[in-house]
Formats: sequence, C-alpha cells, structure tokens
Amino acid sequence: MKILIAEDDFTSRTMLAAVLAKLGYEVISTCNGEEAFDKFQKDDAPQLAVLDWEMQGLDGISLCRKLREQERKEPLYLILLTARGESEDIVKGLEAGADDYIAKPYDNAELQARINVGRRIIMLQNEMREREKFQGVLEMAGAVCHELNQPLQVVSGYSEMLLMGLKTGDPNYEKLETIKTGIDRIGELTHKIMKIARYQSKPYLKSKIIDIEQASRNEKKEIINE
Repeated sequence: MKILIAEDDFTSRTMLAAVLAKLGYEVISTCNGEEAFDKFQKDDAPQLAVLDWEMQGLDGISLCRKLREQERKEPLYLILLTARGESEDIVKGLEAGADDYIAKPYDNAELQARINVGRRIIMLQNEMREREKFQGVLEMAGAVCHELNQPLQVVSGYSEMLLMGLKTGDPNYEKLETIKTGIDRIGELTHKIMKIARYQSKPYLKSKIIDIEQASRNEKKEIINE
C-alpha cells in the first residue's frame, strides 16, 4: 500500500521514510503541504498519509482541512505527526480532519501500530465501497432480468406452439428449434443472473468477465477478490 509523508525536516523525513519502507509500504515523500496536496490530486494518490503539523506554508492541520473539503472517490486516512501533546491541540487536529495523531518523539512500535490501524480501516472502507457498488449492479441486473422474463416467456411459448405445428422433416423445424433453444438459454441466464450473490470472474480475451455459472451457485452474499 502507498503511504504519503509530508515533513519539511529532511532528517525526520528520511528516517520516517526508511521506517515505513522497511514495513513494506510504498513511500511517497514530500517536503511541504503544497507538494503533498498536489500528490493527492492524482488518480493513483495514496489513501494513507502521515502529515507533520509544523510545516512552513501549508501546515499539517491546514492540509487536513483542505483535503476534507474535497469530494473524493477513495477513502483517505490522515495521521498528524506533532510535538503538541495538549488535549486541546489533539482535539483541534481531529476536528480539522485528522483520523489519528502520533506524538513526537515517537516510538517505532507505536508508529507501526497506528499506521496498521489506518491501513485496516482503509481496507475495510474499500471493501464496503466495493460491496455497495456490487449490490447496486446486482439490483440493476435483477430489475433488467425481471423485465426481460415476461417477453421471453411469450416468445418461448409461441415458438413451442409453432414447433408443435411442424413436422420434424420440415426445413423450418430445425431453424425454429434453434431459435427456441436460444430463447430458453437466455431465460436460463436471466434466472442465474438474478441468483448472483458474489463476485466471481473468469478470463476473457485479455480481460475478465463475470462467471455467471460460478457466481450464481452460492447463495451466501460475499465478494471474492480475484
């Protein structure tokens, strides 16, 4: 996971970046609030950040406010790094939009623990967002299938009646039978789509498509990450 650092002190920034890199994070280092804000405007912006409160120009608390004023597609977890330990300062930082804070001088174990909490929260928020998106797609697909079922049944019924009126050797019998089979296949697919309860994909050319057969087998609603 990416993590952004906004720290104007070179030594502190370098040490913090080294600790986070050792923990397995992809570290994006910035030396001031303005540079950090610009990084957050990119499509691949990190969702987790450690921001120093005391920076020249746009400081950490002002950066928090500015970021929270934006509408963002991705959740964002902001940790303030500060030497201020008074309760009113902590409240001020949290009210500005910070999710957590780390007091200087910090212990590496505490740093790791607090960042891991942020990481877990981000992952849960991402999962919830995907579930909501998936649920919306399911509801739309269910509505479409419901609207399709009635005309499909009508066409299938008339096809069956026409087949009954033809002899097996009739040149139109095979064509009509193919049409009837295709219509019934569409009906089966709409029924399976309405039963989809989880995300399951399969390779298709150079991309992926939903595996309707597998996704409709389990009634338990869950999302499977491929």
